[in-house]
Amino acid sequence: MNPWYREPWPWILMSGPATVIVAGAITAWMAFATADGLVADDYYRRGLAVNAVLKREQSAAARGIEARVERAGGQVRVRLRGAEPPVLFLNLVHATRAGYDVRLRLERAADGSYPAALPPLAPGHWRAIVDDPQGEWRVVQEGLHAAREGPHAARGKI
Repeated sequence: MNPWYREPWPWILMSGPATVIVAGAITAWMAFATADGLVADDYYRRGLAVNAVLKREQSAAARGIEARVERAGGQVRVRLRGAEPPVLFLNLVHATRAGYDVRLRLERAADGSYPAALPPLAPGHWRAIVDDPQGEWRVVQEGLHAAREGPHAARGKI
């Protein structure tokens, strides 16, 4: 008869609990090492501000203001219809991580568009928000998917 450690059954029986312990340790490490970007500290105040934001979007719709955000390589360009302010703000908002958000100040070019250099974006789903400096209106464009920067990065409309 072989000693217990030379038999396969004790090792097979111990592998299940050992796997659970390792998976639990990895899960605990992930929970403590990463911040929960979806929870805002001031969620109540942000909830109260939702109506003010919706009024700005309704104001843009009532004025007939439309924005199209395009990107090519390291450039972003906003084409605006219905308004011609000298300066715009473009907020690129990451869907889950507020720390990745980018705010750009765009000045009107001779062709009527608003170009700017675009910093590298983290992978994920992005939302483009165009608003005027006075805070009277804003236009939201969904669906920017930033995959990778480089030769295979997404190009075209945001």
